[in-house]
Amino acid sequence: MAENALTQHLVEATKVVESQVDDEIHRLETMDEDEMEILRQRRLEALKKQSKQKEQWLQSGHGQYYEVPDEKEFFAECKKSKNVVCHFYRDSTERCKIIDKHLELLARKHLETKFIKINAERSKFLVDRLRIVVLPTICLAKDGKTVDYVVGFDDLGGSDDFSTEMLEWRIARTDVINYSGDLMVPPGSEGGRKDSKKSVILGYGPKKNIRGRNDDNSEDDEDD
Repeated sequence: MAENALTQHLVEATKVVESQVDDEIHRLETMDEDEMEILRQRRLEALKKQSKQKEQWLQSGHGQYYEVPDEKEFFAECKKSKNVVCHFYRDSTERCKIIDKHLELLARKHLETKFIKINAERSKFLVDRLRIVVLPTICLAKDGKTVDYVVGFDDLGGSDDFSTEMLEWRIARTDVINYSGDLMVPPGSEGGRKDSKKSVILGYGPKKNIRGRNDDNSEDDEDD
């Protein structure tokens, strides 16, 4: 019974979308030359605005993944960009090098976001302030405020061989990068949300409260 109701609902939703598409096609087909010119001008303005924004991002260091030397520079970078992804790393931690590889790729793909890294051993004040106890930790900031953390590899499947797409999906769940995929289901997963236990492990269960993270773990390195 419930399955039939769901099917009927999907059919009706599809009809609504098709009707909206038909209406838009009809509107475009019946436009006069003046209306088409207005539409073209708006499109050109939008493209100019996008190009200008891209140029500003590149001038601010977007499009590359680089290290900031100290805590002062970290705060400065967060103030200059709306969206910031910062990797707290340590040279001797092998898993930090895995994160570096993926963030290097994502930085080039997501110009809308700044990707940086900082040495946790040289930024004790910042590490204590953000309550970072596991390395690697990725700090996700928006409008100058920390909104979430990716701690270790638990949210990425718990193994070292996670894909760049998996990390991209996890970061996107806090809206610090643009993402066109399904935020409820991690890339490459099968069975959708049927396996609730797997859902929590991969991070699409309840979101973490960054002020209520489990800080009982005193480990500072997942490799040890």
